[in-house]
Amino acid sequence: MKPDITVDDFSKYLFWDVDLKTFDLEKHKIFLVGRVLELGKIKDWENIKALYGLDKIKQISLNLRSLDAVTLSFVSTIFKLDKSEFRCYKHRQLVQNYWNS
Repeated sequence: MKPDITVDDFSKYLFWDVDLKTFDLEKHKIFLVGRVLELGKIKDWENIKALYGLDKIKQISLNLRSLDAVTLSFVSTIFKLDKSEFRCYKHRQLVQNYWNS
């Protein structure tokens, strides 16, 4: 982890529901990676790449419970993996959708 990157280097709107006084970049990395993947800007993506590296981001994203379809396509392309390898894809297939949405 790079010590020169802090929570202040990320977009403020990513932490709308978080107490930044207690937020730890290492302890809350799963939360941070999920937020940046789904809601972050390119600057935020560069920051998590510098902080954790692509291998750690790949490991985290493979085990996230939910990712929207666009984000899933992005990470599956970046990591050259089939979408079916992601936990969120398998979970989505298990949940029945009773509406046409």
